[in-house]
Order: sequence, then structure tokens, then C-alpha cells
Amino acid sequence: MPTRKTRLIAGSAALLSAVVLAGCSSSPDPGSTASPTTTSSASPSTSGSTGAAGLEGFYAQKLAWKKCGGSFECADLDVPLDYSDPSGQTIKVAVIKLPASGDDRIGSLVINPGGPGGSGIEYARAARFIFDDSIRARYDIVGFDPRGVGESEKITCLDDKQTDAFLAVDGTPDDDAEVTALEDSTKQFVEACQKNSAALLAHVGTRDAARDIDVLRQALGDEKLNWLGASYGTFLGATYADLFPQNVGRMVLDGAMDPTLTNEELAHGQAKGFELALNRFVEDCQKQSDCPLPRDSVQAGVARIQQFFAGLDTKPIGTGDPARPLTQALGIQSVLSYLYFPPTDWEQLRFGLEMAFEGDGSVLLSMLDARMERSDDGKYKNNPFSSFLTISAADRGDSATPEQSAKLAQEWGKEAPVFGPVLAWGNLVFDYWPVEPTDEPHAIKAPGTGPILVVGTTYDPATPYPWAQSLAKQLEGGVLLTRVGDGHTGYGMGSSCTDRAINTYLLDGTPPAEGTVCKAG
Repeated sequence: MPTRKTRLIAGSAALLSAVVLAGCSSSPDPGSTASPTTTSSASPSTSGSTGAAGLEGFYAQKLAWKKCGGSFECADLDVPLDYSDPSGQTIKVAVIKLPASGDDRIGSLVINPGGPGGSGIEYARAARFIFDDSIRARYDIVGFDPRGVGESEKITCLDDKQTDAFLAVDGTPDDDAEVTALEDSTKQFVEACQKNSAALLAHVGTRDAARDIDVLRQALGDEKLNWLGASYGTFLGATYADLFPQNVGRMVLDGAMDPTLTNEELAHGQAKGFELALNRFVEDCQKQSDCPLPRDSVQAGVARIQQFFAGLDTKPIGTGDPARPLTQALGIQSVLSYLYFPPTDWEQLRFGLEMAFEGDGSVLLSMLDARMERSDDGKYKNNPFSSFLTISAADRGDSATPEQSAKLAQEWGKEAPVFGPVLAWGNLVFDYWPVEPTDEPHAIKAPGTGPILVVGTTYDPATPYPWAQSLAKQLEGGVLLTRVGDGHTGYGMGSSCTDRAINTYLLDGTPPAEGTVCKAG
């Protein structure tokens, strides 16, 4: 099947190194029966946590599909802002569909690219590259922008110029002045979110988004939800399965997050994951003719990158835009963002580093802009940065003060010297957050579902492999599929064994045998 060269980064690779990262992936649905479901339920299901009266109108709505280019159809789904007050304010969730191309239709396959903050609209637009003909023939591929994201009712915090400045601020402060600058920048971000999106901040958590998905399932006419979620999309899918186990069809959770972890534990795991990925990038780079790193040893190659970052800390390099030199923060974010999807990411990263070592930071900056969906005119297409932080804050209540962040940076720097410090400081934003979280770390069991396919990649930087092992054990119906290899997530990443196992499960409901291990190729 096609590789994910066109994969959306807003959900995963565009996660910022200035903040806690939460990988992204997509996942199909866990089927409670082996046979496909094609019928819709006669009456709306409002069981699970959302069983409050007053939701009948939302579950009874019909989507008004309109053509929106390239055989796609688009519609808006109405959902309550606050599920505890369904008679109050409503918001719209943007939905897109690529209808099944064949006659033997199974139903809808709802997909999510991760983040949190990734656009499911854009992810679905790439359906012809992500899914092979057999999947697209039998499923309507359905994407949506979760509440707070993209074309749906979205979170707005900083404007474009403020976002540029925020991303460029030193994320690993070395003295009191730099700590103050980071604190001030962080407070400005939080205040802007509160000013511009106060009503949404308390209602963008994953549990609310999962409730929206059940309304969407009913509006699509599906008795069961068939789901493919990547990275954070695994947490969203697992949360749905916990709330609505009776409505789960075939569910793939690819690049799994561990729902038992705090923000701090997530960041710590990723610091080690990205550090390992950097070492593997260097090892691969040293085998390539265009590698700009010394070839003495992997340690020497990593040291050259560290030396480069240290130089940016004292003297940013030019990019052709006097207003946007390549600072240390931007350089680290760019390198981190291109450890996700080898070999194409690694090829670009080799070239970006080569130019940067020669004093030209324009390539690394343009690479980062592409991942952040920042156009040449300085506008950010979507809001992955703001939605990532606000959704993360809604899901987890732990935070770190500047003093605690400094201590964590020192500790994590011993085991992850390149990425540990910046990810340790990334949780600082939550120390100033004005809204109480709507969830907390906990095991997700989702009792009563059929098999749920959990996919883990052994060298995944953004969602480390142990997270997939943990989630598969937590889920009552969890079945673990392991891909041995590099990169984030498993589907469409070069392993025909992995792709075949996922496609077979989606098409006939049969998961691979527990303990199946796939290697690249």
C-alpha cells in the first residue's frame, strides 16, 4: 500500500518540542463480531457516560452532505458544548467523507491522525494515499476535526506573529533572565487562550470529543463505530471504547498512548524515545553518501548536533528572513519533527543539517514551517499548537513550576541530553492553566468489546513501544501487533506484514494472533 509520504503532521510530527508531545496515529475499530456491520441502529444510543436526558435531538440529526471536491462530501455535525447541559450552547464539528467505491460496503471507517490537534479533515483528504483499494472499496472513509480543532469550533490563542515569537523563545533557559522570558511568554499564551476561547477551554477534553464521536456514529447511520486512530487518536479511540463499549466495531489503535500516564510521564517517555530515534538517525546517516555528520561513531555524530544546538543558543543563524533567524528552540523543534517518518524525513533532515552547518538556517526553518502548516505569508493554516496544549491541559491536571521544571531538565538531561531538557520545560504551560481538567490518568479496560487491535513500533519516538504493550494489556479485548522498525506508527510505514494484518482485520474482523511480530519489508 502507499507509504505515508503525505501524512499530515499536525497530529503527530508537528507536535512541538517546546511542549509535551503526544504522538499521533490512526486506528480502525475493534469488532465485537467477526461479520461486518452495515445497518444503523433504530434508536440513538445514549448509554455510557453521556446518558443524560436531552441528547435525543442530537442523536436524531441527519447530516446534510455537500460536494466538496475530489468526490468528497462535507457536512457539519451539531453537538452540545457542555454535555451536562445539552439544552445550552451548541457547537459544530466539521465532517468529511469519501464514499466507498464498491458495492459491498461494510460501513464507515472514522479516522483520526492524532495530536491532539490534528485535522481529521486533512487526514481524510489523503485517504487515497493512506488506504489501498480494498479498504476504500468497502468503507466510507470519514474524517472530522475534533472540537477545538481546525474547521470545527476551534481554540484560538495567539495570532500568527505572536505564535512565531512564542515558538522562537528559548525552551531550555540557562539563567534567570531566560527563565523569566519563558515564563512571560507562557503566561501570554495562557492569557490569550482564556481571552479568545474562554467558553471552549473547559469543554475540549478527550471525553467530550469521544461523546461527539458517538453522535457522529449515529448520524452516519452506523450501529457500530469502525475506527482507525493514530497516536493521540489511540487515546481518543480507547476513551470512546470505554464510554461506549457496546457501540465498538473494528478498532485499530496505531502508535498507542498509555492512558495511565501523567503529562510529566508522557514527556519523559518521549524524551527517551526521541533520543533513541536521534541515535538511530545518526547511525543511518553515517551510512549515506550525503551525511553531514562525522563518521567516527554514533556518539560523535550526536555530539556534532549538540554542538550545533549549543551554538544556536548563543548565536542564531540566518534564514533569509531577518525577523526569523534560526534560534535554538526552532532548530531543536525542526530536528525533532523530522525523526517521525523515515526514510523521507531522514533524507530531508540530512540536507537541512548540512545547510545549517554551513550557516544557512533557511532549510530547517522551512521544514519546520511545513510541519506547522505555516505558509510563506506567515499565516498558520490550522491551530495544532493551541489545540494541542488546551486539549492536553483538559485531559491531565499535573503541572510543573519553573523550579520543578529546572530540576527535571537536569535529571532528564542525563539520560536524554539532546531532548530531555526541552521536554522537561514543556510542561510549564500547565502551571498557569486557568481551567480544571476533565479527566485524569487511569487504566482503560473497555469491557465487553470485541478484539481491539493495538499496534506498536519498537523504535517509535513519539509513542514508545512500551505504551502499546501497556494499552493492549489494559483493554479487555486488546490484541497487540508489533512492528519492528523505526518511525512513528505502523500502518503504511513499509511493513507489508503490518499493513496486511490491519487490512485483514478491517475487512473481515479477524485480528492477527496475539504476539504477532512484523518486520520491515
